[in-house]
Order: sequence, then C-alpha cells, then structure tokens
Amino acid sequence: MCAMVKTRNGLTVTTSSPAAADLYQEGLDLVLSQNYGPEEKIRAAIDADDGFAMANVVLAYSLHLQTNVPAAREAANRAVDLSAGLSQEERQSAQIMHCFTHGKGAEAIKLIHEHLAEFPTDTLAMRVAQRLYMLGCFGAGVPDFPSHLMALMHKVAPANGEDWAFLGQYAFAHHETNQPEKAMDLALRSLDGNPQNAVASHSVTHSYFEQGDAATGGAWLANWLDGFDRRAAYNTHLSWHLALFELAQGKYNQALDLYETHIRPGVQARNLANLQDAASLMWRLQIYSGEQPAKPWDEVRDMALPAADGPGAAFRDCHAALAFAGAGDAEATQRLVDRLTSQGEKGDDLSREMTLPIALGAAAFVAGDYDEAADLMGPTYPMLARIGGSHAQREVFEDTLLETCIRAGRYDDAKDMLDERLSRRSSVRDTYWYGRLEAEAVQGSAEASRELLVRARAAWAPTADESATELQRLASSLDCG
Repeated sequence: MCAMVKTRNGLTVTTSSPAAADLYQEGLDLVLSQNYGPEEKIRAAIDADDGFAMANVVLAYSLHLQTNVPAAREAANRAVDLSAGLSQEERQSAQIMHCFTHGKGAEAIKLIHEHLAEFPTDTLAMRVAQRLYMLGCFGAGVPDFPSHLMALMHKVAPANGEDWAFLGQYAFAHHETNQPEKAMDLALRSLDGNPQNAVASHSVTHSYFEQGDAATGGAWLANWLDGFDRRAAYNTHLSWHLALFELAQGKYNQALDLYETHIRPGVQARNLANLQDAASLMWRLQIYSGEQPAKPWDEVRDMALPAADGPGAAFRDCHAALAFAGAGDAEATQRLVDRLTSQGEKGDDLSREMTLPIALGAAAFVAGDYDEAADLMGPTYPMLARIGGSHAQREVFEDTLLETCIRAGRYDDAKDMLDERLSRRSSVRDTYWYGRLEAEAVQGSAEASRELLVRARAAWAPTADESATELQRLASSLDCG
C-alpha cells in the first residue's frame, strides 16, 4: 500500500516503501550538494519501490548531468506516467523534469515559477531553474538572467529559512548580482548545515573571485577540496576554479597540473562541466601566453564534436567554438557556423546575435585577423549574460575580446574594458594588460606603462612561474623599458 511521506523540507512523496523514502532523501541530498553517488541511492529506492515517481524525477536529473540524455528522458517519461493520480506537487515535478530533459526550456521555467509559488521549498526545482538560466536555454536568451534568478530565489527565501540546500543556491544568486559579501555569508551558513555541500563551497569560491582575492580563495578551495570525494563529477568544475586562482597568481605549472589530474577529458566521469572547463582553461592558457598550450587540443575538440551538427545550449556551443578554433579544426568550425547560421535564419536570435559571432570571432582570433575578431565579438560584450554561465565562466570571452582589441590596436576599447573590470575588483593580469596598453597606444605614457608593469611583476613575484611565457614577456618589457 502506498503512503504519502513528508521529505526533509516538507514536500510530499508517494511510495509503498519507507526504506525507499529514506534512500530517496539520501540520494536527493547528494544531488543537491553535488556529491558522489546519488544515482546508486536513487536506483536502490526504485528497486525497493518500482512505482516511485519522484525517485524517477531525481534519476532523470542525475542522468542529465552525466550527459546521458536518452536515459534521462526515459526516466522523466516514467516519472510522468507514474505520477498520474498522485499529488499535484509530484505531478508538477515530473512535468518540469520532462520539459527540462526534452529541451523545452521556456516551458520548464514557466512551470517552475508556477510550481514554486505553491511549493516554495522544492530545491530541486530551483536547481533546474538555475541550470536553465545558466545554459542560455531560452531561444533569444535572457539579457540579465542573474536578476531573474535572484527574483525567483528571493520570493521563496522566507519559506526556506536556514535549509542548507537553499542557502547554497541563494548564495549563487547573490554573487552573480554583484553581492559577494552577502553570498559569502549565505554560503558559509550553508556549510555550517552541511560541510560537504559543494554548491556552497562553489559560492565561497565565486565570492573570492568577485573580490579579486585569488590567493585567499585558492588556499581556501584547495583546503576544502582535500576533504571532497575525488569521484564526484563536481570535482572537475571546482578544480577548474582552483586552476583559475593559480593562473591569476601567475602559477602556470600548478594550473597545468590541475588540468592534467582533474580537468583533462577522460580523467573524470563524463559530465556537463567537462567541455566548458577543459576548453575554457586551455583557451586561457593560449591567449595569456600567446602560444599553443602544453596539453593537446584534440581530445577537447573530440568532446565538442557533437555541437558541430547537433543543436544544444548556447553556453555549450560557445565553448565548442573555442575547442574547434584552438584545435585548428576549420571543418568542425564551419559545420558549427553553418548550423548556427541556419538557426539564425529560422528566427533564433541567440544564435544569430551571440553564438555565431563568438564562434566566428574565435576562429578569426586564431587566424590572426584581430580586426575581424573585434568586429564580430565586440557587439556581444554588453550582452554576454545571454549565453548563460557565471561571470567567472564568461570572463574567457571578455579576455578574448580584450586581447583582441590590444592586438588590433583598438586601445580605447581595451581601456574602457579594463577601467570597468578594475573598478569591480583587483587583478594582476588586468594591471599587466593596462601596462601593455600604455606601452603600445599612440597616446600612451611610457612612465605609466613601466609603473603598471612593475606593479604587476611585484604582485606576481612571490608565487609566479617565472619560466612561463607570459611572465617572460613581462620581464622582457621591463628590461627593454
């Protein structure tokens, strides 16, 4: 006989097995904290009750994170079938997951808003909303999705109190709306409730990033990761953040070591973060040094190949473009460009106005046609939030445009970008770029350039890898000045 059971956060699940309900809660908490092993718990719950609709909802989400879309859709279909005749919240949860896994982002986000108005403690629905916003899954894109996400989270905050799963997600909304101090407070409170909540540790990391404190952020994250299960898929993304902290301090060798051991394709189980993290880090290594990175592009390109022909999220497509350009695969780039062009001609504004110019711009950058790259990518800069992702993730496209403008001699555009970025947070690399700009611009000041370059070298000196090309170029600039 089936019974309606209340979960940890007061929601209803219908199951014939108390053991299945316990396994479901354990699996759901592992999903919400981005830890290792949720699928095992959820499948055990389904074994205990093969008619457990909500277990299939969570299974669908977990499988989707692993990029196993066909299996995720099967689980979502089962959830819809099994939820017929159950409570309204279970039926709605199943329908939301069905839309999410079947690529109906706009419909899913509408259902989530309606669902959370009635059931504001459904943290899984909040998580789906965040993923939809961040992946750019709304056709024309949401120009300022962080504010939309914040509005959604703010509405449900009173009902969630100090729930650790909610606080971790609420923290994310805060640092993406330029409130890093508040985000830090929320994330630390979440960790008080669940020290293994990787979502909260992620927001602590973002808060340090937004405040320009790579040294403290890197030390904190490295320490936290020591106690985090290496098998968890989220280890890839958090290790990517740690690598960014290392690069921000000029520590190229440490960043390369992290790539090799935690980020490189094949090191971790396949998940949605693999492509974006690997492509983004490799591209940064290339544009910062001005030369091919020490690791092979081909394996990143191979991971990106499904994007050449198959429609997907804008965020994925933009990182696939970096992988194709970095690998010098003109044929894959052209296939991606043809697909995006076709989508744009059919009314997909996001493809036409954002993803396509970024893809073409990346290819032009690698070809050394910096004026063309700047013309293509420049208009996307004020609207980058439309492609999704966090500010830290979109920064790779900002950096590309900035380096493009300097190489193209568009110093006024580069100066405007640097002024805006440095007004928000300190950055040794931005200081170095400003010094390069002053040295190369017609109206630049040699004295100001040297002062900036000296400042950058001094800030990097305690930890930097002096053998790195970027650091050698900086040293050469000072020696010649």
